[in-house]
Amino acid sequence: MTVLLYGKAKDIVGTPSLSIPTSNISGRKIPTTVKDLKIFLEHTYPELKSLPSVFFAVNHNYAKENESINSYDEIAMIPSPN
Repeated sequence: MTVLLYGKAKDIVGTPSLSIPTSNISGRKIPTTVKDLKIFLEHTYPELKSLPSVFFAVNHNYAKENESINSYDEIAMIPSPN
């Protein structure tokens, strides 16, 4: 799956997009929901935890944490401007 990063998230990660593997990730759970993906990204890039608020969009629609995601989705991580 592709994750597009905006604002401070892009600065923290150092790239405007990431490709997240959807097969076994070093023994970690494969992200299947927005919440799983958020946890995965914060584990991989701990500085993301410092963002006060983050929104996710799945295939151009804002998504709640319990929304399912799959390998074909385009996901955007959008930090609040504050």
